[in-house]
Amino acid sequence: MNKNQNIWKPVYIINSAIARSLMDIEAAKTVVENTPLSPAVEAELRYKARIRSTHYSTRIEGNKLTLQEAQEVIEKKKSGFHGRERDVNEVRNYWDAILKVEDWAGKKIEFSEDLIKRLNAIVDKGKRVKPTPYRDGQNVIRDSVSGGIVYLPPEAKDVPNLMTEMVLWIRLAEKEHIPVPIIAALVHYQFVTIHPYYDGNGRTARLLATFILQKDGYGLNGFFSMEEHHARDLDNYYNSLTVHEQHNYYSGRAAADLTSWIEYFVMLLARVFNQAKDEAVKYAEKGVQAEPEQLRQLDHRARVVLSLFVKKDEITAQDAAVALGLSSRMVRILLKKWVDDQWLIVSDSSNRGRAYSLSAIYRQFIGNLSAR
Repeated sequence: MNKNQNIWKPVYIINSAIARSLMDIEAAKTVVENTPLSPAVEAELRYKARIRSTHYSTRIEGNKLTLQEAQEVIEKKKSGFHGRERDVNEVRNYWDAILKVEDWAGKKIEFSEDLIKRLNAIVDKGKRVKPTPYRDGQNVIRDSVSGGIVYLPPEAKDVPNLMTEMVLWIRLAEKEHIPVPIIAALVHYQFVTIHPYYDGNGRTARLLATFILQKDGYGLNGFFSMEEHHARDLDNYYNSLTVHEQHNYYSGRAAADLTSWIEYFVMLLARVFNQAKDEAVKYAEKGVQAEPEQLRQLDHRARVVLSLFVKKDEITAQDAAVALGLSSRMVRILLKKWVDDQWLIVSDSSNRGRAYSLSAIYRQFIGNLSAR
């Protein structure tokens, strides 16, 4: 760390409303962590929350796909919608970004500028692209109806230092044990305030808040979607982010009091956590062993093979033959059928090392990527 490097110093207080919400969050978190649920129910709750997060976060930015259409894109039941290719790509990218966030959080990857740049690249362009550099010009946020300036972010020349200052503050805040929901709230706020990219700032900000929550123990098993609740009351969401009357970053926004934004964020998080808690308790009390539709479609032999992926990312025909007690010839026939059914994919097509892995949808049911 450069000794001359400044650290962001957010201005806020923890008022009584924030303190109550933090206590509510802790109480709901404790209940969920101690509520026994079957793996199938946990997988279903996580899967539905991811679908809602993907749909509603992209919807906030103007995506026109319905919740059902977004789910069809994610499950690859429909490859596209005429004239809405951008919407389809946004949904696919956000889904991939959620999975990557869960992966990073589960591995306790340190919050860094490289992580931010890699995440924005997935959100904006998709997987397997290079990390996105910060913008090199101004990015003005305008009202979609009037065309008037809603917010004028900092100049491009100031973005690198502001991003570094934010990351340094996050690391310090974690060391000083500032409540995790407050850190997540301030990450969300400061990222959209700096607006370091030409596109994808809002989606990336919401994912970064999710990453902080999951990495530091507030993932709630992936049972909730903050994005859904932001989208259902957009006026309140945007008004809460507007913490200063001036729209220019340099005219007061940089040093604004962020208490009102934190209050909005943690009160909403408390409500979302309590809803997730109620749903988890409901399933536990009913003893419901509900399974996702995709799992119900698998026969016994497919379920046996599916269970092999609990400890392995890839399997071979020999692995399946041993587990099923079948001949290699019969297993190869079954594996080909399951690849055709799209729940298995060929991860290594070489004759000697031929291997199989789970498709993206079925990989979620194993739960090994979810931050707990």
